[in-house]
Amino acid sequence: MAITKKIIANHGLNTEEYKNIQKLLKRDPNLLELGIFSAMWNEHCSYKSSKIHLKKLPTKGKHVIQGPGENAGVIDIGDNDAIIFKIESHNHPSFIEPYQGAATGVGGILRDVFTMGARPIALLNSIHFGSPAHPKTKSLLNGVVSGIGGYGNCIGIPTVAGETKFNETYNENILVNAMAVGHAQKDKIFYSRAKGVGKSVVYVGSKTGRDGIHGASMASAEFDDNSEEKKPTVQVGDPFTEKLLLEACLELMKDDSIIAIQDMGAAGLTSSSVEMASKGGLGIELYLEKVPCREENMSPYEMMLSESQERMLIILEDKKEEKAREIFKKWDLDFVVIGKTTNTKYLTLKFNNKVEGEIPIDALASKAPIYERKWIKKNLSKNKIEIKKLKKIKIEDALMKILSSPNHSNKSWITDQYDQMVMCDTVQRSGSDAAIIRIHNKDKAIAVSVDSSANYCKSHPLTGGKQIVCENWRNLVSVGAKPLAITNCLNFGNPENNEIMGEFAECLQGIKEACEFLNYPVVSGNVSFYNGTNKKNIFPTPVIGGVGLIDKISNPINHNLKMSESYILIIGKTFGHLEQSCFLRENFSINDGRPPKINLLNEKNNGEMVFKLIKQNLVLSAHDVSSGGLIVALCEMAMNTNFGIKVEKPKKLGNFEEYLFGEDQGRYLIEIDNKNLAKVETILKNENVYFEKIGKTQKTYFEIEGEMKCSTQDLFKMNNKWYNNY
Repeated sequence: MAITKKIIANHGLNTEEYKNIQKLLKRDPNLLELGIFSAMWNEHCSYKSSKIHLKKLPTKGKHVIQGPGENAGVIDIGDNDAIIFKIESHNHPSFIEPYQGAATGVGGILRDVFTMGARPIALLNSIHFGSPAHPKTKSLLNGVVSGIGGYGNCIGIPTVAGETKFNETYNENILVNAMAVGHAQKDKIFYSRAKGVGKSVVYVGSKTGRDGIHGASMASAEFDDNSEEKKPTVQVGDPFTEKLLLEACLELMKDDSIIAIQDMGAAGLTSSSVEMASKGGLGIELYLEKVPCREENMSPYEMMLSESQERMLIILEDKKEEKAREIFKKWDLDFVVIGKTTNTKYLTLKFNNKVEGEIPIDALASKAPIYERKWIKKNLSKNKIEIKKLKKIKIEDALMKILSSPNHSNKSWITDQYDQMVMCDTVQRSGSDAAIIRIHNKDKAIAVSVDSSANYCKSHPLTGGKQIVCENWRNLVSVGAKPLAITNCLNFGNPENNEIMGEFAECLQGIKEACEFLNYPVVSGNVSFYNGTNKKNIFPTPVIGGVGLIDKISNPINHNLKMSESYILIIGKTFGHLEQSCFLRENFSINDGRPPKINLLNEKNNGEMVFKLIKQNLVLSAHDVSSGGLIVALCEMAMNTNFGIKVEKPKKLGNFEEYLFGEDQGRYLIEIDNKNLAKVETILKNENVYFEKIGKTQKTYFEIEGEMKCSTQDLFKMNNKWYNNY
């Protein structure tokens, strides 16, 4: 078949890239080879627009065993225990077919974790939808939530934490980011680097079908009005088969049979074979007639580009085939030797003894294009919002408007669809600052959380990038965990747009600065570009997934009030920053202004102090102050308990709305038993950490002195109002 300009464009390649392919091959590619270049050179696999920025991120640290570049990141939590984790996007497939898109997103991220030798112990998600009033939102939301729950519940991994947000920027391009966390022994971690010549290349798992062909390419292009036509590029998942594959792989990993192992994820057999060979400096030869197919007359092109789920590629040591075959036979899974490693440094594809394609490995990997795209710096808005000129609103009315809004309402109707307790190691479920998972049969645990803040990032990407790392850090600290490392899923619009590329570059710079200052390295992640439809791009939405260590889990901390007549302290200064706040957005429909400033020194000092107080058992409950400000955080501490709070009016009072609803960063609320108050105040003063004693707990009522008084039951009802009517 002659390669035309239309065929090249349909494969997501431009004219210059095609010329480079011709130079690398020293000839024209055939259709199969063109498809393979298309798969390996798209944004989803090559990171060609983001690589120069990603290299700036801090990826090393005291606890880091493996940083970016493998299937997932690995950190050391002591006692020969390692935590393996990663987050990835499945945005485009989930918009086209929400159930399968979300389900296969969960399946794919689980494989990234267990392919490295870890048993998955937790799932998290960050899902973003358009306006609740948009005609597509309800069906997309229901489909995605059902897909996440359906896959996770069936495979038996608890879905313990996440976030669900709504904004009209996602009306035509939702975000579905899935994170998986696994536990492994530090001396039994498996990698994807091929070693040795003449080693068996083995295909295991499900059979290959025609689903998902060009899935990675679809994820590297904007949508248009014909996006529904791309349904054939959405993969179809089977969690029961994935469970069998998980157990079979973990059983095989008990000995020294495996040289390298790689999930067949985006770009399927193409990416898995190329990545293993590239990392090992080897070649690989595949005999495609041996690939197990579930559909008749599949071509080499379809086999290499299919993204059928629940498949792995393994390189085995000599004389280990029969034992491995028996394991996969026991689990009723395909096990077929489909090739071998070579010293040619070529990907050689044969079908019925005929060479169908032959490409230098480095042409697909190290020589893939890298773009230093032009970008525009975003300046902070100079237009300051005059808060005093806004129409006066009662504190109680403003609060109730926020609590009953889609983004702040109770999300238990979503989380109740997820099995959070399977495996019996979930110490703290979703609904607090972070979930807590016990390390099986041990007295230590990990805390996990995912966070995003698109409005801040749109307003000023550099500040937004810093803020979301800091908020994630605070969420882990608030449950008594020492933050160790993060994974990130970077969701942005079209990188060929200078403004969008500027948002990306500056967000990355903010993430870099915060991670470096907090000693919070990035060990894995994913970039998702081209999130937009008909040239309308989403807000920049970097999602941060953090993992922290709790070395003794005997007394877990959450944000729920514990007793009456205890004291509430706020750690960190309140300046009353209302621009970009929920208060303005929900009550006045104002989305303008600057995000709150980030003081990394205060973030670190305040967080480390709260962590120390929790470690000394001086804190009854703790909560970070973020979206909605002080008053919303206080309500969240009270509304699911039998206790309320009486908040005193501050002595230095400016605008009371600014004090209560301001979203200044680096702040925590802590509940202190009266008998420990003097000791805590002395520690804070000696460490020069700013704090205020803002009130006391009481039974039943939530009260702002001189402004409002209502029952905690009323707060709970308002927090449930939106989803009861949706």
